[in-house]
Amino acid sequence: MSKVRYVAIGDSFTEGVGDELPDGHVRGWADLTAQGWADASGESVEYANFAIRGKLVRPIIEEQLEPALALRPTHLSFNGGGNDMLRPRTSVSTVVDSFRRVIERCDEEGVKLIMLSGANPSAQLPLSRLIQRRGDLLSHAVDSRFNDRRDIIRAFNWFDRELATPPYWSEDRLHMNARGHHRVAARVITALGLEPPAGWWSLPPLPASAPRGLDYYREHVGPWVQRRLTGTSSGDGRTPKFGQWTTITPSDS
Repeated sequence: MSKVRYVAIGDSFTEGVGDELPDGHVRGWADLTAQGWADASGESVEYANFAIRGKLVRPIIEEQLEPALALRPTHLSFNGGGNDMLRPRTSVSTVVDSFRRVIERCDEEGVKLIMLSGANPSAQLPLSRLIQRRGDLLSHAVDSRFNDRRDIIRAFNWFDRELATPPYWSEDRLHMNARGHHRVAARVITALGLEPPAGWWSLPPLPASAPRGLDYYREHVGPWVQRRLTGTSSGDGRTPKFGQWTTITPSDS
């Protein structure tokens, strides 16, 4: 078995929504990290990804953490709270408190934790000031709460001003596009002490094709509101895209 066994848990950010491949499957920063890790180290990486779009932080921990740890990984990446943050009645401190369970279980299993914060989409979204404020609170709270745990690998993206600009975001303005996912992957690989491809920090801008005005609200905001009203999720019925180990080999092998 490969020396590195990397598993990711989380929501749409980690599943890779926004970075759609021609066949319709999503890729995303975690997939890119696994490949970049193998390329930079010159060794195969075992990779699994349990992340499912639309998940709140508690279901991420309750439904994904133990199956991920059951694979006996060497590294586990965790991000959550983005969907909670969009719900105004959610307590930021409660979200941050839930992170401790992930840290405790990784400690118990001897797994190296990679903790991420999501990127900041607020500039181009409705209610941008509210989202910005709550995202700031969440990011600062996570950083201060676990600041003493220097053994946790950190790849925080919320305060990356370049990543917050429109060219890094998909048509729905809520999820990063391929350009954004590559930049996050570059940050994770750097946090691991490895060298990512230099171009990943800022790929050439993608053609602009996002809907505007009422078309944007009809195609993206309306369905999101409808799911909130009906208590449904974009992740309902979905299963992990890599629920077992898949071997990622160096690109030149």
